[in-house]
Amino acid sequence: MSLDVASRPVRSGPDELVPSRYALQIGKIDVLVISDGVLPLPTAMLGHNADPAVRAAWMHDMFLPPDAFDWPLNAVVVRSGGKTILIDAGLGSDPDLNLPRAGQLIKRLESAGIDLASVTDVVLTHMHMDHIGGLLVTGAKEQLRPDVQIHVAAAEVKFWDSPDFTQTSMPPGFPDALRATAKRFAKEYHNQLRQFDEEYEVAPGVVVRRTGGHTPGHSIVRVAEGGDALTFAGDAVFTVGFDHPDWYNGFEHDPEEATRVRTHLLKELAATGELLVATHMPFPSLGRVAIDGGVFRWVPILWDY
Repeated sequence: MSLDVASRPVRSGPDELVPSRYALQIGKIDVLVISDGVLPLPTAMLGHNADPAVRAAWMHDMFLPPDAFDWPLNAVVVRSGGKTILIDAGLGSDPDLNLPRAGQLIKRLESAGIDLASVTDVVLTHMHMDHIGGLLVTGAKEQLRPDVQIHVAAAEVKFWDSPDFTQTSMPPGFPDALRATAKRFAKEYHNQLRQFDEEYEVAPGVVVRRTGGHTPGHSIVRVAEGGDALTFAGDAVFTVGFDHPDWYNGFEHDPEEATRVRTHLLKELAATGELLVATHMPFPSLGRVAIDGGVFRWVPILWDY
């Protein structure tokens, strides 16, 4: 099954009034970006080390509300070498944190004609609940094939044995929910986990690489074929990171290292000119990185209808 089904018109329900998937090709590799919905979160989490007045001014200049706004949440499906690869799995069920507009991935996979049983591999950029929860919803594991392989950095699995939240800045309830979800996931999918140290080729042209920073095992995925390339950056890059790469995100377990990772990755992408997709960039989250007068600039793609 080709992912070109994603570009065909489908009947939308009343809650599907905006596009929720976007298909493209990297060389001959099919890529589908899918929105899992949005997460309403405090604006302070965009840069908890920033001067509040400076942060408020940035929000104002971006026409964003001052106290809380909706963080996009994206996942990706890739087909290469006869494999169907799901990169991250969204939030799943609302973990009692008032996040009702996320957790749409399974429904939207079905709308795109992608059956969970067709997924041969899952790649996790990291094990925060908004990246693994979709595989914990009722019936998801039963739909997956028994031999599905879930690729995750060994450092990530080890970290969640005893996670450290001392450098994070999250709303109440989030640390407990993150800890519980990661523990449950590791237990339920222990037999399917395929751990790698630094880098692993999941399929021809699809390579996952550990970066660390956001979490110790945080990873990015690069898709490359025929001179084309795309990097799924997970949570290494947020919208504010182009203007302020040194601002600490509240979910970063090692914000200093996350800043180094983010800056290096943005420089790398600006040099190559390849496409960037990230979990929390506005859907469809596809664009390129430019350097303008010593600062980064986000250049979104023009939609290809």
